[in-house]
Amino acid sequence: MILGVLIIAMLVLLFLRVPVAISMLLPCLCYVTWSPDITLGVALQQTVGSVDSFPLLAVPLFIMTGYLSNAGGLADRLFRMLLILFKKIPGNLGFVNVFSSLMFSWMSGAAIADAAGLGSVLVPAMKKRGYDEKFALGLTGASSLIGPIMPPSIPAIVYAVSAGVSVGALFFAGVLPALVLTAILCIFVYRDARKNPLREEAIAQNVPVADDSAAGRLSVPHELMSSRTYSIKSALPVLLTPVIILGGILGGIFTPTEAAAAAVMWVLILSFFYRSLSFEAFRGVLVKTTTTTGSIMLIVAAAGLFGWVIAREQGPQAVTEAMLQFTDNPIVFLLLVNVVLLMTGMILEPVAGLLITVPVLLPAAIEFGIDPLHLGIVMILNLVLGLLTPPVGLVLYVLSSVTGSSVQTVTRGTVPFLIPLLITLLLITFIPAFSLWLPGLLAK
Repeated sequence: MILGVLIIAMLVLLFLRVPVAISMLLPCLCYVTWSPDITLGVALQQTVGSVDSFPLLAVPLFIMTGYLSNAGGLADRLFRMLLILFKKIPGNLGFVNVFSSLMFSWMSGAAIADAAGLGSVLVPAMKKRGYDEKFALGLTGASSLIGPIMPPSIPAIVYAVSAGVSVGALFFAGVLPALVLTAILCIFVYRDARKNPLREEAIAQNVPVADDSAAGRLSVPHELMSSRTYSIKSALPVLLTPVIILGGILGGIFTPTEAAAAAVMWVLILSFFYRSLSFEAFRGVLVKTTTTTGSIMLIVAAAGLFGWVIAREQGPQAVTEAMLQFTDNPIVFLLLVNVVLLMTGMILEPVAGLLITVPVLLPAAIEFGIDPLHLGIVMILNLVLGLLTPPVGLVLYVLSSVTGSSVQTVTRGTVPFLIPLLITLLLITFIPAFSLWLPGLLAK
């Protein structure tokens, strides 16, 4: 009864547009105040203790890596290299869009950073070369979801801390699912290219390189940017970033948090070497990193108290018993989880959704014999889909802001791309090997 009142109170506050952290904190503080055997000191301990975590230190560092890559023009170098490599392939700008997101995901770990950094470049470039505006917006939004799945993933760090699993193992569990999503999006790009061959022939004859990139960031002559050799050589140091992160973790050189710090240092060194990061831009990176980290950690702190209250009221046990009474089939359980999380993602951003649902769903999943790593990837993919669906849909608003298109146009453009995203979700849900094969292989 008490647990139901708390959840209803939180949902009401969310629908009233109260910030997520406050929506979780207020009902919990009322619960603590009215409970005779609990003091506010206990509430403070649970709140502060939830953010007192060494693995969570990786969150601001990976956020900073993503912002630095944008401000320092490193994402531009990847973009230009891909333009050269895909120049003669039908659907080249579509493939550049997808693979730019894949490569940038190795540095950002967040869909919003991907959509903001690449959307302002890719969508105008695609529109200029004859692509339908809605297709360009939809593909950019869908490909940005590779970021929260491919390591280093910020939602993966949050899930790992909440579920008590290895951050490194969850990072590697996300590699194949991210590649599956990339492959399915490439199939859709190929289908579009087959349906519009004349447009693709025009693009192949005149590929944009300089004028469609982020203007003014890099003082590189046009003829050099058009050079295949120069484009590849200038991007190779940037491509070492995922090698540093994943190679360091796999080789036992770094913990994930130390790998995040190494990534920040590497991106800083590259930015200063290329002379593409001004002091004002660096100051802006610090401000954005602090703001984003503060909002995430406030949610983490509130969720720590919320999770403790749920556990005290035996919420996980109640959910597990209800699921076991409804079905004893793991497949049916996963279907129910997908439905619940897709609805959750529509009203909560991924980090908040994970912090609320992991304490409830993880014990039930273990009872059904589902690996926590597999569950983590399924939960992350479900919740990041909410970034493309109203009313929250943060990626929709980011794309609208950086491209000047209306939110309605962006939304209509993303609807067709929900099909490949849902196909990917079903494959990841019902084929656990996609999530478990690589961590299992590396553990041997």
